[in-house]
Amino acid sequence: MRFLVDECTGPKVAQWLREKNHEVFSVYEQARGMIDDDVIKMAYIDNWILITNDKGFGEKIFREGHPHRGVVFLRLEDERTVTKIKTINKLLELYSDQLSDNFVVATETKVRFARK
Repeated sequence: MRFLVDECTGPKVAQWLREKNHEVFSVYEQARGMIDDDVIKMAYIDNWILITNDKGFGEKIFREGHPHRGVVFLRLEDERTVTKIKTINKLLELYSDQLSDNFVVATETKVRFARK
């Protein structure tokens, strides 16, 4: 799969996804400081599924109407990298075929597909 990992989600998540043989663009590593409007635009144009823990992307999609190719919003109590990776791993195991073109909210214990 193709993932664009937001800067706030971190380079270790991007590295882990690469180790799992996913194609990854890491904002932290490759475009640090990129503004959110450009992140969501790039993800859409270049067909990336965005992984972020920035709730502002929900507003960009649901209020401002930005198109997307899929967004995974990590809404975690524990923001440590190990928790992010564990949550994404579980998400990929159970829902990998449903990530494209959906807005997915993932917590440590739940997954919800948001509706427009």
